[in-house]
Amino acid sequence: MGADTMFELIPAVDMKGGKCVRLQEGVASRSTEYGSDPAAMAAHWESLGAGRLHLVDLDGAFTGQAAHLEIAKKIFQTLKIPVEFGGGLRTLEQIETMFDLGADRVILGTVAIDSPELVEEAVKRHPGAVIVGIDAREGMVALRGWVDVTSVSAVELALRMKNLGVERIIYTDVARDGMLTGVNFEETENLARRTGMKIIGSGGVASDADVRRLWEARNPGGADGADGADGGTGAGVIEGVILGRALYDKKIDFAALRARLLSW
Repeated sequence: MGADTMFELIPAVDMKGGKCVRLQEGVASRSTEYGSDPAAMAAHWESLGAGRLHLVDLDGAFTGQAAHLEIAKKIFQTLKIPVEFGGGLRTLEQIETMFDLGADRVILGTVAIDSPELVEEAVKRHPGAVIVGIDAREGMVALRGWVDVTSVSAVELALRMKNLGVERIIYTDVARDGMLTGVNFEETENLARRTGMKIIGSGGVASDADVRRLWEARNPGGADGADGADGGTGAGVIEGVILGRALYDKKIDFAALRARLLSW
């Protein structure tokens, strides 16, 4: 595929209590277990042709303390594909630890609101390798494992992060995550268009058709200066989608979808 059609299918492995799980709407008590060996699950997705893995420490997201360092290290060292890691990274020391262990990218969430200066420093140290995960309910940013909803819009936070040098956002509609109700296409496309950033869609993917619709919207255009934008004119792009429960519940056949994507 050429650069203009590049679109990544990124399987997610979410860890909780040492196991591979999926949450519904980000609620810790509403989890479904899909395996007792996250490293084996990660290797499974790689074997089916995944070009990147999305690895999340859910316990870390809720507590701010990493709970799966050894498992993460094993996955980083075993897989040949790059792995992006998120969940509870709220200090520079934690961020450096994940890069030292072998993470290709780190995903920052809560600190984007609480400690933007930390994000700025992380970007300076690791340009292009710091993603900000923006999780939202009804367009407003949710923090600390999606428990606290703020008065900051997703677009506003993305533009703040862009000004700090962040290039890439993972956008998740919390109300749809794990619910198989379809992606929030409108907000995902809106975020790419209004910020001019690289956006990865997440939350609610239920079918190949959902992925196709995001793929079709992958080049929505550049920032338009709305919401007090910084005036940048770089073209925004939806560059991929994170696949979770739809894979585990076999609503999507990863290998088949990947083959189909190459023909689009």
